[in-house]
Amino acid sequence: MTIPTSLKLLSEHACFGGLQRFYEHHSSSIGLPMRFSVFLPAQATAIAHVPALIFLAGLTCNEETFMTKAGAQRRAAELGIALIAPDTSPRGAGIANESDTWDFGLAASFYLDATEAPWSTHYRMETYLTQELIAVIGEHFAIDTQRLGLFGHSMGGHGALTIALRHAGLFKSLSAFAPICAPTQCPWGKKAFTGYLGTDQQGWLQHDATALMSAQKIAPYPDGILIDQGLADKFLEAQLLPHLFEAACQSIGQPLTLNRHAGYDHGYYFISTFINDHLDHHAYILGSNP
Repeated sequence: MTIPTSLKLLSEHACFGGLQRFYEHHSSSIGLPMRFSVFLPAQATAIAHVPALIFLAGLTCNEETFMTKAGAQRRAAELGIALIAPDTSPRGAGIANESDTWDFGLAASFYLDATEAPWSTHYRMETYLTQELIAVIGEHFAIDTQRLGLFGHSMGGHGALTIALRHAGLFKSLSAFAPICAPTQCPWGKKAFTGYLGTDQQGWLQHDATALMSAQKIAPYPDGILIDQGLADKFLEAQLLPHLFEAACQSIGQPLTLNRHAGYDHGYYFISTFINDHLDHHAYILGSNP
């Protein structure tokens, strides 16, 4: 495949018969260069476009983390599914104190469009993901953007759930690992939302997966949502609150599989253990053709 001139190829690696690539491009919505990674299985050709999964990584991560740690490419190659992982925030915004803490600012965008200065100039991740990135992958890769799934981990799990609920029909399948399910009710979310969105807590609810699900009239994902949660996760009780999202799903009849795993923590050993279950979940709904 010819490398598009509008994308800068940073590296390319043969992987399970396909290609693992890392790119940089100028983002008009962010106003800065953005990076993302793509795994293209062998089934992705000019005459056979494949479905794709977008993975949103968690706090402190970047576009490399999922691709190097999750072990997802082997099963994705078998299923004929592409994988895309964007960076977790803009880089180079030059905001004072942007990297002072690990849970706000750099690598901690919470995948929303900030409304508060100075963050609102560049921290426009929701627009980037739902408009620009999807347009880029649809234009330049053998990917069927009508068959997209969304999943993520921790802060990225929050992003996956909220973005999928806020943009009805854009993503056909949905899952998460240890997501932040009710950010308006946990320290991570309160800190991020105050900084990015201001002090009007009513507005925060538009970026809270539990609140968004509770407001649905019918089940938005009738084929089901999959969540895996480790019970040895040190963030479970104070930050993640999956039981609240579970109750919201039950209240509106949304099918949810919430697997609770004894002994598993918050990291990528946990994710790599159950990644194939998530790929299979998405493949079934998206109708992949191995």
